[in-house]
Amino acid sequence: MKLLRFGAPGAEKPGLLHTDGSIRDLSGLIDDLSGRHLYPDSLKRLADVDIDALPAVEGNPRLGPPIAGTGKFICIGLNYADHAAESGLAVPSEPVVFMKATSAICGANDPIIIPRGSQKTDWEVELAVVIGKPAKYVSEAEAMDHVAGYAVANDVSERAFQIEREGQWTKGKSCDNFGQIGPWLVTRDEVADPQNLPMWLKVNGETMQDGSTSTMVYGVAYLVHYLSQFMTLHPGDVISTGTPPGVGMGMKPPRYLKAGDVVELGIEGLGQQRQDVIAD
Repeated sequence: MKLLRFGAPGAEKPGLLHTDGSIRDLSGLIDDLSGRHLYPDSLKRLADVDIDALPAVEGNPRLGPPIAGTGKFICIGLNYADHAAESGLAVPSEPVVFMKATSAICGANDPIIIPRGSQKTDWEVELAVVIGKPAKYVSEAEAMDHVAGYAVANDVSERAFQIEREGQWTKGKSCDNFGQIGPWLVTRDEVADPQNLPMWLKVNGETMQDGSTSTMVYGVAYLVHYLSQFMTLHPGDVISTGTPPGVGMGMKPPRYLKAGDVVELGIEGLGQQRQDVIAD
């Protein structure tokens, strides 16, 4: 299934993407696509619904983030060896973990907002993993049983805030609209191998990132296992798993976003995003 949420910010309704490309309204069956609807039994009930009997949504509504009420937005840094190299950093011996504020989460096509004082706003196409069942101290072998599905994410970053200011990376990662997720959540059964997904990102039509999840240092199953040793992962939590090379910071000279730019990105089988860049 491709699960989504449509409508104005703060007033999204749950929906399903039909194979004919239409959006079908789920609000008569569930209140929203929050974590409690991502448990395996809940997803099975949604999968058994007659999608043709659901009301069709007219027009071309805004797509919000496909999960409501995410409790944790966990990011993994330097998780592609070639991206670590372009950043001038060694491949970490353990996953680099940082948090992104959930207030950064927005819809797939919502704008990138350059924050006040920013000179180094950057892009990062990433595979987002959405948890569907609580995970605590899980083994790598059982980790995938706790995954509801996957989505495209743009881990937008302000590099000066992230690296040149004192403290942790969080403040360079958490500005408003620095976390586009979607356009939909693709359930795990529709993704044969999350470690073999081509991914790309363009700025103003020029390809900047052209990679694959196959070059991840730490794969999805390991990351779910690893994180569950330190914190319980809850349904609706999002893990953004790192980015391939081609970010603006790694270019010579570096290149960053400016108002008026257009960013497009996607992952095979998971959909595409398009964002206008605007100034706050």
